[in-house]
Amino acid sequence: MPITPTEASAQAREICGLAPIVPVLVVHDVAHARPLAEALVAGGLPALEVTLRTPAALDVIAEMAKVEGGVVGAGTLVTPDDVTKAIEAGAKFGVSPGATDKLLDACEAQGLPLLPGAATASEAMALLARGYDMLKFFPAEASGGAPALKAIGAPLPQISFCPTGGVSPKNAATYLSLSNVVCAGGSWVAPSDLVKAGDWAAITSLAKEASQLARA
Repeated sequence: MPITPTEASAQAREICGLAPIVPVLVVHDVAHARPLAEALVAGGLPALEVTLRTPAALDVIAEMAKVEGGVVGAGTLVTPDDVTKAIEAGAKFGVSPGATDKLLDACEAQGLPLLPGAATASEAMALLARGYDMLKFFPAEASGGAPALKAIGAPLPQISFCPTGGVSPKNAATYLSLSNVVCAGGSWVAPSDLVKAGDWAAITSLAKEASQLARA
């Protein structure tokens, strides 16, 4: 069912509001999918972004979509084909590093709420003109970090962001203190060594710490 940009942003904002941190996941083994999702949801992080950077990613989304309490999305959406495959796998939202008309058209036509990426005021304004007011700020640290995002927010207070890219336990609180930040995306809550070791209890502990970060 088609979706408008305004509806897409409203739904994306609701998902981003579920917790202060959205885990950004690069999963290589589908066997890790369900226990990883269960560990993160148990720790208070229900919104999960599975990046389409591995051959297993779509199967991982399909498995994580079965986990009660989780809301699984597909990250690194670049083409309309990515959108179709992500929806077929069970993704409930999408995240992209940037935004093209073809990608936005595909998400709107197929009803997938998208968190489109923007790194500059011009990119954010272009998306706002189309109807998107909930965006991904990427790559956050490389684009100037929290000071840059705060500066963009001054003339564009109607736009909210989820900064991703270089967000860590050291700077997450700074991002979350900004009035134009709803949540932040981070990979530290699911480090590859703990995933490979199957240490789900440790991942739940990291998730609990992240879930308690304060927001503006």
